[in-house]
Amino acid sequence: MKLSEKIKAIRTAEGLSQKKFCEIIALPIGTLTKYETGLFEPGGNALVKITTHQRFQKYTLWLMTDKTAPEAGQIAPALAHIGPDSTQSGHSEKQIG
Repeated sequence: MKLSEKIKAIRTAEGLSQKKFCEIIALPIGTLTKYETGLFEPGGNALVKITTHQRFQKYTLWLMTDKTAPEAGQIAPALAHIGPDSTQSGHSEKQIG
C-alpha cells in the first residue's frame, strides 16, 4: 500500500473529513487531495505532522513499515475502534418450531 493510500486509510478510520484532517495537522487541503488521489506521495514534512500528532501516533509504525505492535499501542487503521461495541447479534429468547 502506498503512503498516500495509508494516509487516507488513517483519515477514514478516524472518521474525519479531508477538511477536518487538514485542520488537525495544519496541511493544505489541496495537498491532501493530491496525496489521496495518488498524484503525489507525501514528503517528510507531511509525515512528521501526522506521526507526531497525538491522535495519529498510534499509526506511526504501520504508516512507515507496514507493521503493528498492539502491545506498544501501534495499530493499523483496520484495528482502530470506530464501530459498535459488539459485532455479534444478540440471541432471541423466542423458541421456534
